Amino acid sequence: MSRIGKKPVDLPDGVTASLSGQTIEVKGPKGSQSFTATDDVTLEVDGNVVTVSPRGKSKRARQQWGMSRTIVANMVHGVTSTFKKELEIQGVGYRAALQGNVLKLNLGLSHDVDFPIPDGVTVTCPKQTEIVIEGHDAQLVGQVAANIRDWRKPEPYKGKGIRYKGEYIFQKEGKKK
Repeated sequence: MSRIGKKPVDLPDGVTASLSGQTIEVKGPKGSQSFTATDDVTLEVDGNVVTVSPRGKSKRARQQWGMSRTIVANMVHGVTSTFKKELEIQGVGYRAALQGNVLKLNLGLSHDVDFPIPDGVTVTCPKQTEIVIEGHDAQLVGQVAANIRDWRKPEPYKGKGIRYKGEYIFQKEGKKK
């Protein structure tokens, strides 16, 4: 039994959900989002509550049950407030700057990296070594943060690279003489 899937998703004031087949659309003060669930789960909207239940007892139905409920909960959260990921840049000469709709990254490569910012996401650089990614779609915010981090992952000897704020990097000892 999915512990997450059993919980109903409460809709706060100002948020409405409409169901058409397997597609649910959530509208709120910050916009609207939609999600099409697989045929393995059943979605129901009763007043201010959205419930997700599995169709059958197959392993796939149980997997989709918890995931679908989490996606609907993230949509409800996204239309009322934003999701936020913070990245830190560590390393001598490593920095980020925002130029229009492009994030310029100096990461010790032979060239600067121009990262185009997709629609639906807001990127800010409060400092040269910090990047803040915000948006209403949890999946898109996480994917953009992961794509930026992929340009220079933290290395285990000096810790240089792009890391999530608060991420711990295990430091290796290095060679001994």
